[in-house]
Amino acid sequence: MADNKKRPNPIDVHVGSRIRLRRNMIGMSQEKLGELLGITFQQIQKYEKGSNRVGASRLQAISSILSVPVAFFFEDAPGQEPAQAGFGEEASANYVVDFLNSAEGLQLSRAFVRIGDPKVRRRIIDLVKSLVDDDN
Repeated sequence: MADNKKRPNPIDVHVGSRIRLRRNMIGMSQEKLGELLGITFQQIQKYEKGSNRVGASRLQAISSILSVPVAFFFEDAPGQEPAQAGFGEEASANYVVDFLNSAEGLQLSRAFVRIGDPKVRRRIIDLVKSLVDDDN
């Protein structure tokens, strides 16, 4: 049983990785997130590694600061495969996470979310689609 205590729970690791993903997507440092929560950046590191579990009220505060619903942190969590089956959505979600974990994807997403005009965002999407739309 002591061995089980040393290994982080897979859900805690997943939630932590989603916190890190979203924090990086919006370009926020661990220090800034910790400051907004009233905790140290070291605590944020522990949350992101999954070595410390994020409590419900703290997760709600994090979701508010990072502007995502609490459910965002549980998307594609381990043990949810049967409920998410069908239409290739699981592979699609993994592709998005891989993209956002790449340097280019992170830079693109950070810049894109800073564009205030929805028409400009739509034109960028159309441009990118036209560059890769070989089969359609």
